[in-house]
Amino acid sequence: MTAAVVYVCAERQPGATLAQERAIDEAHDFADRHGLKVIDTITDPYGNPDPQARVGWQSVRSLAAGGEVTTVIVRWPNAISANHEARYGEIAHLQERGVRVLFSWAPLATMTSAEAS
Repeated sequence: MTAAVVYVCAERQPGATLAQERAIDEAHDFADRHGLKVIDTITDPYGNPDPQARVGWQSVRSLAAGGEVTTVIVRWPNAISANHEARYGEIAHLQERGVRVLFSWAPLATMTSAEAS
């Protein structure tokens, strides 16, 4: 099985955990359907457009750099960054390390990280 990490960046307000829970459940279901073994689920609060400034995304990069994962499952591209240039840079960074980014949201689920960048 391919080792994967689930990354969720969702707004956190009192009572706003439903979006985060749905994203996590959706990503785990996606992993099951695609034969991926989730080794970790990492979350960050939404809002900072610089992924490298987020503790959770730093953990994703660390897992990728250490060769611990070959796949990152994200609900949609904006979870990495609303800024498309920052998002593309992060996807490229992971791809250079042999890590693919897959999107779990149904309309994007067939899109590869190469198509998103």
